[in-house]
Amino acid sequence: MNGLRRTATCAAVTVTLLGGITTTAFAAPAAQPGADLVAQPVPTRTARPYERLIVGYRSTATESQSDTAAAADARTKGAKAGRTLKLDRRLATGAAVVDLGGTTTAGDAAKTIAEFRADPDVVYVEPDLMMQALAEPNDTEYAKQWDLYEPTAGMNVPAAWPTSTGAGVTVAVIDTGYVTHSDLAGKTVPGYDFVSDASRARDGGGRDSDPSDNGDWMKRGDCGTDSLGQPVPPADQNSSWHGTHVAGTIAASTNNGKGVAGIAYDAKIQPVRVLAQCGGSTSDISDAIIWASGGTVAGVPANPTPAKVINMSLGGPGACSSTYQNAINSAVGRGTTVVVAAGNSNADTAGFAPSSCNNVVNVAAGSREGNRSYYSNYGAKVDITAPGGETRRGTVSTPENGILSTLNTGTTTPGSETYVPYQGTSMAAPHIAGLAALVLAKNSSLTPAQVETLIKNNARPLAGTCTGGCGAGLADAAKTVAAAGGGTTPPTGGTFENTADVQIPDNGAAVTSSITVSGRTGNAPSALKVGVDVKHTYRGDLVIDLLAPDGTAYRLKGSANDSADDVTTTYTVNASSEVANGTWKLRVQDVAAADTGYLNSWNLVF
Repeated sequence: MNGLRRTATCAAVTVTLLGGITTTAFAAPAAQPGADLVAQPVPTRTARPYERLIVGYRSTATESQSDTAAAADARTKGAKAGRTLKLDRRLATGAAVVDLGGTTTAGDAAKTIAEFRADPDVVYVEPDLMMQALAEPNDTEYAKQWDLYEPTAGMNVPAAWPTSTGAGVTVAVIDTGYVTHSDLAGKTVPGYDFVSDASRARDGGGRDSDPSDNGDWMKRGDCGTDSLGQPVPPADQNSSWHGTHVAGTIAASTNNGKGVAGIAYDAKIQPVRVLAQCGGSTSDISDAIIWASGGTVAGVPANPTPAKVINMSLGGPGACSSTYQNAINSAVGRGTTVVVAAGNSNADTAGFAPSSCNNVVNVAAGSREGNRSYYSNYGAKVDITAPGGETRRGTVSTPENGILSTLNTGTTTPGSETYVPYQGTSMAAPHIAGLAALVLAKNSSLTPAQVETLIKNNARPLAGTCTGGCGAGLADAAKTVAAAGGGTTPPTGGTFENTADVQIPDNGAAVTSSITVSGRTGNAPSALKVGVDVKHTYRGDLVIDLLAPDGTAYRLKGSANDSADDVTTTYTVNASSEVANGTWKLRVQDVAAADTGYLNSWNLVF
């Protein structure tokens, strides 16, 4: 997006909750009324075993092209580190997945990682971490879908339907796969099963063309133990059927006299399975992102119906890895909008992946009363809020306030179809994926950046409260679709953002980052909002200025005796004397020695 934003992982086993080597996208606890798959808080960041590493070589290195050379390099480095390493496979990004020869702790893997990092031909090396899975037509359950139509916290979806129903758009749901449901009959296109670990897949093999959800139930301790020796999971968990719940929110049949209504009910769902027992690995998820968007993955048939929208209601603790970012950039470069759940830990989403990655639409969850849901992550990285619901308030069950969608009664393997309310950012994200489908059906020429900008510029303020940052506000489907036009570039709205990282030299010269504003009339407002996200130790060293198009400087922050880290805040500037259109710049300078950092992102809200 050219830097302009639209703004438990058990480590190895295969995919496990907090720890180790494959990013796990755990699909959520049991599918019981009020239960929340992805809605439940991500477990604490306890250390988990590592099983694999992802190694990115420089394009000029022989290992980047030759599996033989990469395998030999792994053996050599393993010998130096006292481990037996082997090349497991090659990712679609070109990176190599290296098997550590069994589970190990992060500490024990450190020597192996150090061997790779010392090699000038290696650009990055990172653990293959596990992710976790983070719901007036005549449909009989429509009255329970407050999230679509209620004026307080609903997304104003019915008013968008006369203009767009998502026809002609495919949405890939990268999740637990799909279990048959009559309210999704005829709504799917061929997908793929990217779960490479046969022992977790429960379908008798590894990757294959059948994305069916075989159940992600777990017995206590199935996914190993945490650093304290406690079993993971700590108690038995039923199958979640998470991917089917997400799919129903996006595209369940509507006006069919039964069940629920989907947001983009004429769109198609492409089920892409990455989550199984214990979660899903970063390596599997990254390949799935590339394939779903029409890219090439070795050993996998070409995708005959590439998706224009990807929904990922999954995630885990940690910063965005190079593996994730490369896959997302690849998808966005092919014109696919990537929507990601912010996470359910009531924490800054910057500390979770893939929600902290650039070039995604990061979605927080709102409650029926219009507040940020108690579990939802927040922060400067959040782009938009959508209904995620709250099926419980402490010990009080409130299923009527959750997100109702398609599900299955099976506690392990599939049973009969049903409808169940869930809560979570996993439920909020598909609201935005569905909205993106409505927008693209209205105007197929829009880029991912334009889709995001439209959604953000046409949001409305939350009716309740949000602490920590909920993005541009609550998405409004009707207003967004109306602004999408048809074959024309959408009018530039009031939010402009640059998410390209800029390194800040220690005690050095000032650096700048630019945002070009267009489509405005007259002067900037007297209360121009300047959102700043700087990652820097000892923020007292920093001096920050806003530069207007004519070069006038507005001091936002001076140097001070402030030992805290990072500057993540919004400043208000009286810029009424400045012409709105033009190139605005944020200038940042470190005026003292010893501490370092970078400008992560910044935005202007007119």
